[in-house]
Amino acid sequence: MALWTVTEIDAEAIAIGAGILGTGGGGNPYLGKLRLQKLLRAGHTVAVIDIEDLPLDALIVEVGTMGAPTVGIEKLPSADESRRPVEALQAYIGKSIDALICSEIGGANSVEPLIVGALTGKPVVDADGMGRAFPELQMSTHFIGGVACFPAALADEKGNKIVFGHLLNPAQLERFARDICVLMGCRAMYAMALMTGQQARDTSVPRTLSLARKVGEAVLLARKTKDHITDAILAVTDGKALFAGKLLDVQRKTTGGFARGSLRIEGQDAYRGAWLHIAFQNENLIAWDGSATERGSVLACVPDLICLIETDTGEPITTEQLRYGLRVVVLAIPCTNRLRTPEALNVIGPAAFGYPDVDYRPMPKTPGIGIE
Repeated sequence: MALWTVTEIDAEAIAIGAGILGTGGGGNPYLGKLRLQKLLRAGHTVAVIDIEDLPLDALIVEVGTMGAPTVGIEKLPSADESRRPVEALQAYIGKSIDALICSEIGGANSVEPLIVGALTGKPVVDADGMGRAFPELQMSTHFIGGVACFPAALADEKGNKIVFGHLLNPAQLERFARDICVLMGCRAMYAMALMTGQQARDTSVPRTLSLARKVGEAVLLARKTKDHITDAILAVTDGKALFAGKLLDVQRKTTGGFARGSLRIEGQDAYRGAWLHIAFQNENLIAWDGSATERGSVLACVPDLICLIETDTGEPITTEQLRYGLRVVVLAIPCTNRLRTPEALNVIGPAAFGYPDVDYRPMPKTPGIGIE
């Protein structure tokens, strides 16, 4: 039973909300929105269903894109590329997949399952496997919760399809899939984390598509009514404003299938005289205060969300869009409790990204608000 059917207005709101919740990664949400809206205008439909309505024996799979976001804005998908890994996986297992789910509620990867749903008629579950975006495949609540990492499928725009029949662990899936993704031109579509409805209920972050839509609607309404956009976002995400200023320096390179780098923001208004430094790997990882040249204390870090929005419009700024002169507000948003367990922090905590000296201190959460 459909919870809601996606409209073009929904696509606009989801793209904005997922762009913010994506913490700088997940692919360009604007491009994903355009592809989905084109399908909806052509008469395709896609239904979103609540995770509690999933039959326990239903067959569910994540759908998304992997690769460097800097490549994704130049190398656009072909019309039916998104459904190819799903078709490859179905052919391999000899069964039809019943529903799709987001691998992450970030950027274009929140829209990708909706695009595949529009192309195939399969419903999309209102949930995801991260409650944000992360750069590596093993960084998923599905895999952390025990869902098998195989079989999995990868496809590119040329028609190449590769199925991984057996792998030792999710980290191995990331390693082999990343290498093939680089050979495919640093961008590929995937279908993985094949699971039952029961497994999806047990391991997913629920109702994140609805949250992305709610965040986007808050931004759109605040623009229309001339209300304070930052306050509108924080009211539905349970977050806080971390910093505001002008982007003065970006160091970024595409390597190993990732966009890696750092940025430096000079404080303005209430933050005048202060500085903020952020390190990223596709997504924003750690925010430090400090001086113009040196990092100070940690203000926020993974797995909590560090999100950049444009000051006047609330438009999300992904890491491939970072450039000198942007006026930004930096938000910190508490992550799902599924990412705060010792088992999860071993996979997605600061040490997993090469920062063993950074201690994760969870942001406080208000029950019933933000990411569940």
